[in-house]
Amino acid sequence: MTVRVVLADDQALVRAGFRVLVDSAPDLEVVGEADTGHEAVRLARATRADVVLMDIRMPEMDGLAATQAITSDEELSGVKVLVLTTFEIDEYVFAALRAGASGFLGKSVEAGELQDAIRVVARGDALLSPGATKSLIARFLAAPGASAEHTPKSLEVLTDREREVMALVASGLTNDEIADRLRISRMTAKTHANRAMLKLGAHDRAQLVVIAYETGLVRPRSLS
Repeated sequence: MTVRVVLADDQALVRAGFRVLVDSAPDLEVVGEADTGHEAVRLARATRADVVLMDIRMPEMDGLAATQAITSDEELSGVKVLVLTTFEIDEYVFAALRAGASGFLGKSVEAGELQDAIRVVARGDALLSPGATKSLIARFLAAPGASAEHTPKSLEVLTDREREVMALVASGLTNDEIADRLRISRMTAKTHANRAMLKLGAHDRAQLVVIAYETGLVRPRSLS
């Protein structure tokens, strides 16, 4: 099946470049381009896109608000958001992940990386960029005045195994790697992760990682 992609960026040249990269893959197709957050939300709904490549800084409605609008709409539950940024220094990326984005990419990404990233989030996985997302979250939570929506008490609804799997997800492990680590099947690992997401109200694995850091289940000092 072809993955349907919407490009959201207020710079026409940037969109043109990404269109070439996306359309060069036989299993990916750009089905719309937006230069504002409002237009991105409208196109996500009109085209039934699988993935929206979302820039953060856009006029009228920024990418953060647009991400929130898409991920909070039950009718758009199948649409995944992949944030485009100047890379991990972008202070809004953490908020985008919290809002439901499935991951982020730097705008200097190579064609193969972009195509693979789209496929990853389209199938429902989080693009954790291995160290970059964890590093970003760690820096955000360590910053003065950083607030968390979840506390350690939030994890009381989880079983011990669900907490264990959640911590491994936050460490960047895939379902296959978690299965190998815990000597369980891949499907069992995925089931535990999905149950943790359901109990904690996480939109996807990226949000599960955010919650793991917010609650202290995984701590920034473990990233060395």
